[in-house]
Amino acid sequence: MMGTDPSSTSIEVKVHPRRDSPARRPLPSPPNPPAVDDHNFSLFRRWFPWLVPTFVVANIVIFIVTMYINDCPKHSFTGSSSCVASFLGRFSFQPLKENPLLGPSSSTLGKMGALEVDKVVHKHQVWRLFSCIWLHGGVVHVLANMLSLVFIGIRLEQEFGFVRIGFLYVISGFGGSLLSALFLPEGISVGASGALFGLLGGMLSELLINWTIYANKLAALLTLIVIVVINLAVGILPHVDNFAHIGGFVSGFLLGFIFLIRPQFKWVSSRHRRRNSSSAHTGPPVRYKHKPYQYALWVISFVVLIAGFVTGLVLLLRSVNLNDHCSWCHYLSCVPTSKWSCKAQQFLCESTQMGNQLNITCLSNGKSDVFPLSNATSTDAQQQICSQLCNS
Repeated sequence: MMGTDPSSTSIEVKVHPRRDSPARRPLPSPPNPPAVDDHNFSLFRRWFPWLVPTFVVANIVIFIVTMYINDCPKHSFTGSSSCVASFLGRFSFQPLKENPLLGPSSSTLGKMGALEVDKVVHKHQVWRLFSCIWLHGGVVHVLANMLSLVFIGIRLEQEFGFVRIGFLYVISGFGGSLLSALFLPEGISVGASGALFGLLGGMLSELLINWTIYANKLAALLTLIVIVVINLAVGILPHVDNFAHIGGFVSGFLLGFIFLIRPQFKWVSSRHRRRNSSSAHTGPPVRYKHKPYQYALWVISFVVLIAGFVTGLVLLLRSVNLNDHCSWCHYLSCVPTSKWSCKAQQFLCESTQMGNQLNITCLSNGKSDVFPLSNATSTDAQQQICSQLCNS
């Protein structure tokens, strides 16, 4: 067995390089990959917003077409002098007592596709659940909704693109119309408010499902909740369809978990580093694009949304009034006070034919007038005359 003798003299051997070869120097260590500041690059693609402005233009154009068809001077039974802004000609507005929002008559809105539950159920015009979200009751109505759409929708389209926001807007509007039809079967309903509340609901669920990528989370959450609560509180005033607001908000909230889901921050950051770094030693890649709770919320929201829409349509087509099964739900849309009543205003009139003329009398105030029979043959025309007499 060989070994070393600790008492023996140690010999140091040095090897000198050849004179004809340069001295070998230690190789410099490879430079560290440049540090990536996760806060100095765009996490997600920014989209150019064109769909929301298109929606705004479409709503305004449809309102102008509605006013053209309305033609107050021609179709007003009380004469053109009663039309508001008569200098606009056929674009002038209905009398303020009939429509204080500076807009068309209810019969014109019905022709254009307003939500009328009776026609949806008995004439199978389900398309009115979609068409009503593009109509507005007046200038005040359309301007208020379009300003809200610009401030809310453009930001969302920049973040998520036109496809997701387009579906979110339209489907939320349908959800608002559906809930409105189930709780408010009388009268007509128009407006984009349900779709707008859907965008607010989508913003809330987007904040929750993408919680990890936001700074100042709590402040953003509280601000959004306050905005939603204030807008829903306004809906308890009379003549405001708060069920459309609630239906649109709930639909948008569920759709946000489906359409507005983002990859987790670590996955995006890891991919950015690997794409922009020259070194392969950037750490192990993140395996999953989304977190488990994001997948779970996606599935749950999809199932609940489909089940809700199917159930709501079945109940609607069976003429079910949900107020009969919920004694307190009507307070969600209107809370009666000493200043106003939440009961729908009913206009009852009596008509008597006298030759080629029709005498129509409002039973609530006793006012009557005579109209040519040719102008008051349809049921819609008689209802419009009755409304004008009772409001005069």
